[in-house]
Amino acid sequence: MRAWVAGLASALFVACATPPEQRADARFFNDAAFPAPSERIRAEDVFALSPAMQRYVQYEIADRLHSRGRQQGLVDALYSKGELRLEYDSAMTRNAAQAFEARSGNCLSLVIMTAAFAKELGLQVRYQSVVTDETWARSADLHFVIDHINLSLGRRLGDGPGWARTSDALTIDFLPPQDSRNQKARTLPENTVVAMFMNNRAAESLARGRLHDAYWWAREAVLQDPGFARAYNTLGVVYRRHGDLPQAESVLRHALAQEPSNPQIVANLAQVVGEQGRPAEASALRQRLAQLESEPPFFFFERGKAALRDGDVEAARDLFAREVARAPYYHEFHYWLAVTYARLGDTRRAREHLTLAMESSTTRDDHDLYAGKLDRIRSSQVR
Repeated sequence: MRAWVAGLASALFVACATPPEQRADARFFNDAAFPAPSERIRAEDVFALSPAMQRYVQYEIADRLHSRGRQQGLVDALYSKGELRLEYDSAMTRNAAQAFEARSGNCLSLVIMTAAFAKELGLQVRYQSVVTDETWARSADLHFVIDHINLSLGRRLGDGPGWARTSDALTIDFLPPQDSRNQKARTLPENTVVAMFMNNRAAESLARGRLHDAYWWAREAVLQDPGFARAYNTLGVVYRRHGDLPQAESVLRHALAQEPSNPQIVANLAQVVGEQGRPAEASALRQRLAQLESEPPFFFFERGKAALRDGDVEAARDLFAREVARAPYYHEFHYWLAVTYARLGDTRRAREHLTLAMESSTTRDDHDLYAGKLDRIRSSQVR
């Protein structure tokens, strides 16, 4: 059975009202059921600068910061071509020091790394959740909803009252310009960003089969922001996989109370209720899910793969094309559309979608895989 979790491994391409503070309910935790984590899980590690990062600020880019100003100098140093040569890689969500050492990360990792440098320089930082078309990914039987996050850098603390004027702030956003124009953004408090980091690590641990680590990461996400419903959703998935169905149901119902229209939470709760032998209640939840989401993520994709297995390549092509139309940046959809075009003898379109699969891939391994297939197509045409 599939389980839905949420992540922020997206393709990188003011003050506001603060919600009432919530406290995590200890009833949702079951520490005795899980061995200690295999790695250290501490919120203070998320933005901590490594000695290498401190040297980078103090010596390697000091002249640039002086000549260009701290805001622009930092942005130029981190993201201009020929400087750090950062690469997008969604294989794992890295903290600031890990992203700097690897010179790569997903959007959340690079936002965290940039914020860590900015705070070291005394700049104001504002995190923003960017509203985009829903994006999905999957690993084995785990499906992920992917969000996007960016940040704005204001003037140095103490340079003036309040947040910098719009003209003074620099927004770092890795979405292509044509996609980021006129998009809505919601300001996030830093504790929510930390909770997102913890939740990502929990989801990644689940995908790697490290259930015990996933528990501790999800637990810490809840502690960092008890109002972050997706952390409870992930914790519920952990409990279900651990066989703790009543605990999973309790946590998922709490998540659903926070976000009643979240289809991922409804889907997970329906599975947990059904596995506890309450089919009527599970059916009611699935009906509710169908009202929220009549054509769920991967709906046309799975039908396309079934059509391909049945030998109906044209139907598969049309179904994959429908999935690409509503999720144009997911590499796997482009890859399978390329497969159908290749089987239909349309080499040009097969090459186009294989190129799009390569360009939208989010890990080096996937990029290299598609690049190899593309090279084989090109070499076969030369012969």
